[in-house]
Amino acid sequence: MSLSISPAARDALAGWLDHIRALDNAAENTLRAYQTDVLDFLSFMTGHKGAADGLGPLLRITQSDMRAWMAHARGRGVAARSLARALSAVKTFYRWLGEREGHEPTAVLATRAPKFRKKLPRPLSPDAAKAMLDTVGIQNTTPWIAARDMAVVTLLYGCGLRISEALSLTGASVPLPDVLRIKGKGGKERIVPVLPIARDAVNDYVRNCPHDLAADTPLFRGARGGALSARAISGVVASVRMQLGLPATATPHALRHSFATHLLEAGGDLRAIQELLGHASLSTTQAYTAVDTARLMEVYAKAHPHGQSSA
Repeated sequence: MSLSISPAARDALAGWLDHIRALDNAAENTLRAYQTDVLDFLSFMTGHKGAADGLGPLLRITQSDMRAWMAHARGRGVAARSLARALSAVKTFYRWLGEREGHEPTAVLATRAPKFRKKLPRPLSPDAAKAMLDTVGIQNTTPWIAARDMAVVTLLYGCGLRISEALSLTGASVPLPDVLRIKGKGGKERIVPVLPIARDAVNDYVRNCPHDLAADTPLFRGARGGALSARAISGVVASVRMQLGLPATATPHALRHSFATHLLEAGGDLRAIQELLGHASLSTTQAYTAVDTARLMEVYAKAHPHGQSSA
């Protein structure tokens, strides 16, 4: 956009980016995306409000102004997903600006993002999932770290855990029982059976780990002994993905999808899988699987009383 923004707005944008860089340690690519999104917004508002001096006009934005910006963006061909991302950046900027200026940016924060269908990671094939497990454990030359990575990835695929759930386990969890009580999203608790392969993988890690895994400390540790980060596991999976020639959708979370899909393909009950995953809605579970409609109807017909009576 050719319009310039006021020096005060430009200084505010620079100050916000410095704040994020220092506080959140955000990657440069993320900062550039934030800068582009918020600068486009401020440029539009500068022209729309007909004023380029100071922050005043930008602090008096109404819901009508927000609708005008979103309509303008969609008119330029900005996709709903991209617009939602831009709105998130704008809201974050305005929260910071509002705190700095003693102003409540109600209209900005109350704006709803456009709806769009979220892309779910595609599950791996059974052979690809097995190859992933076989390869994860040989990525690191330090035995206990290799065992750790194997244990975490086995929990993702073998138990359908979210990566945050696996990394929230403590020393009190070992040895793993026959079933785990997992507290998932929204504090909802569910029961997850533990396969022998998962228990063995965790036991192997515990035997090799050089750190004291006290009951009230994280079970999975980083190389220096601190809590293991999700980013570290994502890096390992990315390395394996490239070695095996798997698509970019082969992420840690895709292993959870694979768990659900492969259970359903093997004849598992959709509602039982819903409980294992901790989904509040059955439709969410269905979206997480990659089984074709005919297969879903076959499972449904076998499980549903009406389907059984008419068979």
